Amino acid sequence: MILTEEEKQVTDYLILHRLPLDVLLEVKDHMISQISDIQANEKLSFNEAFHKTQKLWADEFKMTTYSAFYNGGIPLILKKIVKEKYNNIIRKSLLLGIVASLLSLSLVFISKNQPTYNNLFRIYNSLFLITPFLLWVFNKEIRKHVRRDFKYDGKLLFTIYQQNLALFISCIGLMFQFVTREDKYLFRFFRTDDTVSIFPLMLTFILPYFMYSMMIFVMINFLEHKKTLKSLKSFLDISQ
Repeated sequence: MILTEEEKQVTDYLILHRLPLDVLLEVKDHMISQISDIQANEKLSFNEAFHKTQKLWADEFKMTTYSAFYNGGIPLILKKIVKEKYNNIIRKSLLLGIVASLLSLSLVFISKNQPTYNNLFRIYNSLFLITPFLLWVFNKEIRKHVRRDFKYDGKLLFTIYQQNLALFISCIGLMFQFVTREDKYLFRFFRTDDTVSIFPLMLTFILPYFMYSMMIFVMINFLEHKKTLKSLKSFLDISQ
């Protein structure tokens, strides 16, 4: 049985490695379980078992880089967890981006003329502005946890998703510029006999897909951040 004081030693050790709080608590549970097993099986004191556990975990805490999401060095175990979770988010974003692009393309075929299509195109794209805005408005209780400078004990991010929430505002700004544009190529290509240059036509396919995927990514990231904070509720009072 691990005492409160001994548990704090494990926590302090993990804080030194600058793990986000959600990862820290998960790793701490594994380490405490391992320490308890070593104590029981090898009849060692807490300090001896803890020291042995640190050696077993040493490779996981070696510093590495993950430039896709982090500027500096991070522990290897954090890279593994972040890579797994973000690969899943990226896959979802790209797949849903395809669906969103196909829905956008369908507007060409239900529009009677170019002005109608332009209006529907703007309305559709506006949904990718309104949705994240509503997420922000209706999640007032966790807004302070969105900031990268708001940290647990002044040291640790609360979740692995907090690292990239700054993209939320940046992507909204980019999407706003995208909403104001008109598409002059898709309607002409599919619904008229006009000649359309291949390069701007390709951009008209690629750019919306990129924007939709990016906006879906930041919304999923925000929702995962919110869900993870809720799972930490027994440890934190996120309403304060």
